[in-house]
Order: sequence, then structure tokens, then C-alpha cells
Amino acid sequence: MSAPTNPPSSESSDNLVRIGTRRSALALRQTDLVMAALRAAHANLTFEVSAMATAGDRDKTTPLPALGKGLWTSELEARLASKDVDVVVHSLKDMPTTLPEGCELACVTKREDPRDVLVISKKHVAKGWTGLGDLPKGSVVGTSSVRRAAQLRRRYPDLVFQDVRGNIETRLNKCDAEGEGGYDAIILAAAGLLRLGYGERISQYLDSNTPGGGLLHAVGQGALGLEIRAGDERMRALLKAVEDTPTMVACFAERSVMRTLEGGCSVPIGVETEWVGEGKLRLRTVVVSVDGSRAVEDEATREVSSLAEAEAMGRELALKMAKDGAQEILDEINKGRTSGAALKVGDA
Repeated sequence: MSAPTNPPSSESSDNLVRIGTRRSALALRQTDLVMAALRAAHANLTFEVSAMATAGDRDKTTPLPALGKGLWTSELEARLASKDVDVVVHSLKDMPTTLPEGCELACVTKREDPRDVLVISKKHVAKGWTGLGDLPKGSVVGTSSVRRAAQLRRRYPDLVFQDVRGNIETRLNKCDAEGEGGYDAIILAAAGLLRLGYGERISQYLDSNTPGGGLLHAVGQGALGLEIRAGDERMRALLKAVEDTPTMVACFAERSVMRTLEGGCSVPIGVETEWVGEGKLRLRTVVVSVDGSRAVEDEATREVSSLAEAEAMGRELALKMAKDGAQEILDEINKGRTSGAALKVGDA
């Protein structure tokens, strides 16, 4: 059961922690997970959830790239700044890599599966289709992510990619709808499906280690970021109990790549991080042109023991990729935006 939005509490502010979040089923489920962990660590405190619909929740038709950065986060950050809430639970992949003045990413919790996955329409599952290789030429694949579509165009140029919006349940229903003009499959994040109990709908994992996959996921995908007011030592100390250091370090490296390349959730930048030995982090990154015709890929492995070292690792890899052609790809994408051309998943 998802966390309810509680009425204002009369509890003393010293014992009360107010948690801000979006109102979607997934956001509330994620807040449930965080709140349960906090309650287990701080039994003497009262936790209160305050949920709201953000700009990204209200606009269900505009392609995500056209909505810009902060569409899931800025209104919640305003509530944080005004002290209406003490901490905000975000899907980390939705958080811009540069936060508003006065806000701080204080904690990242243990990561759910970060991979992208294919969900095939039930009508095709009945035919025995199990992966991207089973989709015939001209099959329509739904995704709201330019990153996913751009990477998949490199390997599956005969597929058609179309924007699909809505919460997870809505997207699944659109995928399964009968009649012409629908989707043959959709691409989603494994984490959301697993958290909401839809794991059985996963047809194929699409990471680089899976045959037929090769998709690097979004920065921060599968992780939850807990944002507080900068300098709030009380909240920072409270959240330390639910922090997962390996996840946080890996995600800071990923976010540093994106920040250095000045990308956002609507730019085709993919990443994968993996701990491959005692204190060693492997970071893989790709930047792809929207039509999938060009890509710059690279990776690095090094010992990382702090957030500062993680950010340095991400920055150095991003700068190397920029010199190798990634910046040229991103400049062309941004040039198209400034000329008034709206970037869409279907662009090719």
C-alpha cells in the first residue's frame, strides 16, 4: 500500500520529519521504501508524507524532451526551500545534475536494478516473441526517452520508435491495446516495474551484457536521491542511516559525466557502473546522435573511495569523450533546439 498524504501534524518539529514526493503510484511506493527504512533506524521520530503533482505529472502529452529540465523536481524543491517539507524523495534519474542554490543531494539509497527492459505486447507474447530480435521490420516500439531510441536505432534500424507517455500502468495498457496504431512493445526501466510488482511483464533485459541488448541506462536510473536544504545537519545525519555508499559513489560518478557534458534526461547519454573488485569502479559511457548514426563510447576503471574521487573519474572520462567527438554530437543536438526544432523520440 502506498504512503498516504497525511494532514499537517501537531507533532513537535524536533520529532517530525516531513517527506515530499510526487503523487504517482511509483513515487509513493518509493517513498514507502524510504520511510520504512527511516522508521526502522529512528523509531523515536514521526514521518509524514506530503505528495503533489508536478509539471511532468500534469502534462501527459508533450514529449519529455520539449519540457526541459526539472519538470519532476523544481516544484518539490520550492516546497523544500520554503520549509514545507524537510526532505524530498526523487527518482535520481529525474534530478538535474546541478541543483538549485540552497538544495543538496544528501543521500542515495540502495539501488534497484538499473537496467532498461523490453515489454512486449501481450498479443505478441502469445506468438512466442521474447526479445527485440523477434520484432519484425516496421514494429512500433514506444519510449519517451531519446537516449533509449537513439541507442536502439544503432542496432535495430528497421524498428519504428514513437513517444509514449503516462505512468507505468498507463503505458502497459497502451502497449497491450488491440487495434491499429498501437505499440508492439515498449521500453521501460526495470526498477519501476519491479517496485510496483510488474516484474513478470519483462520480456528482455537490455544491458550491455545481455545478447541483443547493448543499451546503457540513464544516469542515476534505479536509485533514489534524497534532497535536503543545504546545511541542514540534522537531516543529513538522520539520512545517513539509509545511505548505500556503493550506490551513492557510483551515481556521483554517473552524474559527473552528465554534468560535464552538460546533458539532461532528454540527451542521448547512457551509462553503466559496476564494482569490479575491492574498491574498483568501472564506468562505461556512450553519447549517441539522435538518429543513431554516430556514437562515442568509452570506459574507465579505477579505485574510488570518496564522492570527490567519483566525480573526478566521471569528469575526466567525459572530457576525454568530448575531445573524441561526443561534444560535436551534443552541440548538433543543442543547435537544433536553439533553432526552434523540438526534439522528439520519433526524430531520425
